[in-house]
Amino acid sequence: MKKVNHSKSKRFQEAEKLIDTKKNYSLSEALELVKKTSTVKFDATIEVHINLGINPGKSDQQVRSSVALPHGSGKNVRVAVMASEADKQKAAKEAGADLIGDKELLEDIKRGQINFDILVATPESMKLLGPVAKILGPKGLMPNPKDGTVTPQVAEAVKGLKKGKVSFKNDDTGNLHAIIGKVSFETEKLVDNFNAVLESVKKAKPAGAKGRYIKSVSLASSMGPGVKVVIE
Repeated sequence: MKKVNHSKSKRFQEAEKLIDTKKNYSLSEALELVKKTSTVKFDATIEVHINLGINPGKSDQQVRSSVALPHGSGKNVRVAVMASEADKQKAAKEAGADLIGDKELLEDIKRGQINFDILVATPESMKLLGPVAKILGPKGLMPNPKDGTVTPQVAEAVKGLKKGKVSFKNDDTGNLHAIIGKVSFETEKLVDNFNAVLESVKKAKPAGAKGRYIKSVSLASSMGPGVKVVIE
């Protein structure tokens, strides 16, 4: 007798029935299925999940970068900027940063008041973040030069993030997750965003990675079932 997973909602189980879990769908087919099987009432976010052929335990096999999505992410990103210089703070404000500061922002982080989704820091202000690295690190919020969040050009960084620049990095299991848009996006725009992410992931391949680099790819909406995609 087949076991029923009672932790899944009835709506989720009905959505799962529309997907052949043994099949790898073309990108366009997969996106249409992801839209069709979105189980929430709000405009869900669509993510790509990539299983990488890397050894995540090795420091020379980490995959981390960022990419500007051609059609944006559809998400309102709250950007904070850590900068001590008055001109950098002014530039960040004019670029649309939501939070700007140095010591005051640092104290907020220490108190657990993290009212931002991404933190950008100037190279000079990185030394201030040492005491809160254990707070920001586990949340994936520690600025890093590889994804463009440690830079003297804070205005350019803020503008890019506000327009839909997304960062990605592998987790401890060698998987990588990145936003490609919303369920309401036209399929053609999601295709463009997906291809931009995939190309960026390929370019970020570590020199130490051997064998097959991209092992599998799937797509899913917020709280929706996963759909496997053909790797070309």
